[in-house]
Amino acid sequence: MTTQTIFYIILAGIIALSLALFQYSLKKKNRTSKSVLFAFLRFISIFSLLLLLINPKFEKISYYTEKPNLVVAVDNSSSVTHLNQKENVLQLVASIKNNKELSEKFNLDFFTFGNYIETSDSLTFLDKQTNIDKAFSDFSQIYKNTTSPILLVTDGNQTYGSDYVFSAEKVKQPIFPVILGDTITYTDLKLQQLNVNKYAFLKNKFPVEAIVTYNGNNIVKSRFVVTSGNVTVYSENVSFSATNNSKILNFTLPANRVGVQAYKAQILPIESEKNTINNYKNFAVEVIDQKTNVAIISDFMHPDLGAFKKSIESNEQREVSIITPNKYLSQKDNFQLVILYQPNNRFKPIFESLKKSNANKFLILGTKTDYAFVNKMTSDFKLDITNQTEDYQASLNTNYNTFIVDDLDFESFPPLKSSFGNATFSIPVETILNKKVGSVETQNPLLVTFETSSRREAVLFGENIWKWRAQSYLNTKSFNNFDNFIGKLVQYLASNTRRSRLNVDYESFYQGNTNVIVKAQFFNKNYEFDVKETLKITVKNKTTLETNTFPLILKGNNYQVDLSNLPAGGYDFTVKATNENISKSGSFQILEYNIEQQFLNANVTKLQQVATYTNGSSYFIANTNTLINDLLKDERFATIQKSSKNVVPLIDFKYLLVLLILSLAIEWFLRKYNGLI
Repeated sequence: MTTQTIFYIILAGIIALSLALFQYSLKKKNRTSKSVLFAFLRFISIFSLLLLLINPKFEKISYYTEKPNLVVAVDNSSSVTHLNQKENVLQLVASIKNNKELSEKFNLDFFTFGNYIETSDSLTFLDKQTNIDKAFSDFSQIYKNTTSPILLVTDGNQTYGSDYVFSAEKVKQPIFPVILGDTITYTDLKLQQLNVNKYAFLKNKFPVEAIVTYNGNNIVKSRFVVTSGNVTVYSENVSFSATNNSKILNFTLPANRVGVQAYKAQILPIESEKNTINNYKNFAVEVIDQKTNVAIISDFMHPDLGAFKKSIESNEQREVSIITPNKYLSQKDNFQLVILYQPNNRFKPIFESLKKSNANKFLILGTKTDYAFVNKMTSDFKLDITNQTEDYQASLNTNYNTFIVDDLDFESFPPLKSSFGNATFSIPVETILNKKVGSVETQNPLLVTFETSSRREAVLFGENIWKWRAQSYLNTKSFNNFDNFIGKLVQYLASNTRRSRLNVDYESFYQGNTNVIVKAQFFNKNYEFDVKETLKITVKNKTTLETNTFPLILKGNNYQVDLSNLPAGGYDFTVKATNENISKSGSFQILEYNIEQQFLNANVTKLQQVATYTNGSSYFIANTNTLINDLLKDERFATIQKSSKNVVPLIDFKYLLVLLILSLAIEWFLRKYNGLI
């Protein structure tokens, strides 16, 4: 409270007292006890009112204690079971949970991690992947400004993600790894890595690269074999020693049949080898007999051209050529799809050729587009012609139903730049993305598709889509999501297949360590997405002939089913709409491979590095009592008393208002009772 406020309060008291005495004492010749009471009540009323007008502020200090957090992060992947550590982990979690001293000193937060990180102490040890880097990244955000040591219960074997030793330093918390497994070195041959393309072309040979490693001290000989069914398609003798402990094998295999061809690569085990699961890997190649050629035509260089080329060619069934308008006409018969990037007058022969052949095209407009020329060459839409540019962000139209579009978090993408103005369409169109200016979502299209006269077209009203591909990588640490989005758009434009009321999206084969997701869309007779339909998928194993039926769950603008629990093998499937006699069939293959069973030992070295770099300590699972005692004795994790200071204005005190009302009411009642009113 300031000196000025104290002065005003004293002045208010003097004024209130003066007025009360003037009204009830100075004017009265015969002062009675009642006059004194009335003067006191009047003083209270006036002083309270003046205090409310001054409204002084008071500091309110409250004290509380804050315990540190103990983050217990437990590896929930199947490698824990493979290393025979399941029971040890369950006992450790139970002992931490039931330890009263730990509960008194820490707030216990339990997490599990594998494919993802979850807030739970329920353990299944069924996750097919381990991403410790992701767990550390999440903890660095969740516990940014707190004291929160991390108890990391894991074998340290990460199957994907960045090196977690470096990401651990960003957590800014002491990390205490509890190491699962032993440090005994076993003699072991391992097929470390297998590199092969997803697609091959009929009557060609496709390359395969295999990396084989050896862990041991003796000289050993073995044989590397690749089989297809019961037929050996490649074999090679290999030998290893303590110094010559790895080999890179490069060879080619023939692609003689169209379709998915499954293979098994194996390094034959040696005597007394403990783990033979990591000796083999299954892989598959889809053999196709044609390639989709896409032409990107541009009159100038731009980063968008490279982004489109990279995204489209991420599917090896497609090949992209970036050419100038002059060169296209001499090669036009080589392409199944044309992308016109910011056309101008030099594109006139191309528009005339495409119109004559009624060919599909993808039109991209930006700041260097000649809009008067575009309006002249197309009758499907007209563009406002202005000399201004605008930045447009994207908003996904969840009602788009031509093909399945996943939400890539488009609203987080940088804006595209284009000419200011709108497009007016003379035909029905399907909008994938709407324009968004700042926080205002418009109904003006940013990306549309349409079909007319048996021709398919798409129009993108903006440039700098290369920034979207970069942002997608920053969001997900992968280009796959954005490339799949562009791939689906190109697949739609490169085909003239008649539109179906039931569309199914699936892969021809799935790796054993990935999720097996099948997506579908169903439309009513007006080709509007039907959210009321019930879709079911019937899956039949080609070998065992076992049949299972699963419902598809509505998620956003499509139906999905997760078939990851199916065992490895080949499957035929049929997706059927329950209320209508519409179905679609296909087949896929799940390759056998469990990456979590490739390890023999815990990664002790990396876990000890994590402990060292974060000022923690590492422990083996057998030393849990020592771990708990060390946590309890560690003075860095003491309970802290904190204070909170709030500045509260007097007007927030309801009791003063009650006192004012009460004093006025009592004064009025007494004056009325004594006949003074």
